[in-house]
Amino acid sequence: MFKYETIADDIQSKILSGFYKPDEKLPQEFELCKQYDASRTTVREAMQLLVYKGFITKQRGSGTYVKAVSGGSAIQNSFAMSQQFGGFSKDKEGSVVTSDVHEFQLVPASKEIAEKLQLADGSFVCFICRTRRVDGKPHVVEYTYMPTAFITGITDEVVHSSIYRYIQDTLNLKIQGAHRIARAVMPTDQERGWLEIGDEPVPLLEVEQVAYLCDGRIFEYSKSRHRADCFELRSISIH
Repeated sequence: MFKYETIADDIQSKILSGFYKPDEKLPQEFELCKQYDASRTTVREAMQLLVYKGFITKQRGSGTYVKAVSGGSAIQNSFAMSQQFGGFSKDKEGSVVTSDVHEFQLVPASKEIAEKLQLADGSFVCFICRTRRVDGKPHVVEYTYMPTAFITGITDEVVHSSIYRYIQDTLNLKIQGAHRIARAVMPTDQERGWLEIGDEPVPLLEVEQVAYLCDGRIFEYSKSRHRADCFELRSISIH
């Protein structure tokens, strides 16, 4: 194992143990050089590896921070590491995926959304609300927020098909992964209609997600509310 990998593993362990908390700023580069008796090049390689693995993010002019996962201490126990980086359409490849678009517009980001996307107060974001169908059956309602600075040119046609495919194939941006938290929720009256579940007392599985590009930029904050009979969550806990 190279020294930069050893350093990355140690910092990763500290993040998972809670030694470094979500949103906490990591020590400066020169401090890490002293701590690990390593060159600046070695420390930078270690930090880049952690960026790639999704544990930290670099903010220009500010420093390096532990990526936050909604729910706070959840990061201390495990990281959900999904391989489904192609989005819903990719996950359902082989089936016919369509979208009922309920809302698609630019909106001012609330304080919560701005924090999730690491945007300045007053920023505008692209908001998309849609129900995704698989072979005609509604599976999930998605509430998606994306920054407009680098996720550009989204059209009605894109929203009705695959946004992730557009990001990767047209914008040529590489998706690295996502941090997710799942919880059970009850559907709203509107969601009952969109998902065609009627008045049955059926809970939904809500997946809250912050998704990242390979360079550490956050390109999506979303909440997806899945019919429980149409969704299976798989995760790998690493340590």
